[in-house]
Amino acid sequence: MAEESLVELTDDNFEDEVVKSQVPVLVDFWAEWCAPCLMVAPVVKQLAEEYQGRLKVGKLNTDNARQTAMRFGIMAIPTLLLFKDGEVAGKVVGVRSKMDLKSEIDKVLG
Repeated sequence: MAEESLVELTDDNFEDEVVKSQVPVLVDFWAEWCAPCLMVAPVVKQLAEEYQGRLKVGKLNTDNARQTAMRFGIMAIPTLLLFKDGEVAGKVVGVRSKMDLKSEIDKVLG
């Protein structure tokens, strides 16, 4: 099921789940009140399933994890950050097509 392939990220677990991850991580910075975030959510779930085992996919609610959102300078949502070896390796802001997102992910996965 798609939900099992998504990790709920918080200020408390971000370091362990993302920065220390052995595999690249796609983080979806979102909020419940954000209509564009809700539009991109099904695509993020699909990507989590398609890249399972090669890419960890997490969702971070910016209302609940403000410290982490501020740490990475999130000014607009949805923002998707790709992390590799604990560093930001890619960034996508706003609603983008699944093909665009896959292209960004494939660049990071090499």
